[in-house]
Amino acid sequence: QVQLVESGGGLVQTGGSPRLSCAASRSIFSFNAMGWYRQAPGKQRELVASISSGGSTNYADSVKGRFTISRDTSKNTVYLQMNSLKSEDTAVYYCRSWGPTSWGQGTQVTVSL
Repeated sequence: QVQLVESGGGLVQTGGSPRLSCAASRSIFSFNAMGWYRQAPGKQRELVASISSGGSTNYADSVKGRFTISRDTSKNTVYLQMNSLKSEDTAVYYCRSWGPTSWGQGTQVTVSL
């Protein structure tokens, strides 16, 4: 079992560039993949970005070119660098792992005008 803890959310201005972090309670080196989901009010949770054990990345069309997922296995941490934020990026952002499967508790990102 693994615990995931997100940080880095908060109130951000439109166009801002916050970075979210997801710290795992143990080594992520052997994890199949890790990723970030988000859920906006009244909407379904959606996959934003993922990174495989081999380093391959995948992004939702809505964030391609603006968000970057990365990982630091020495720190057991996955990051989501978000640039050029828009109001529609407002959501609770969740970290997730595959193999093993686990979810973080979520961190709120609110983009203000």
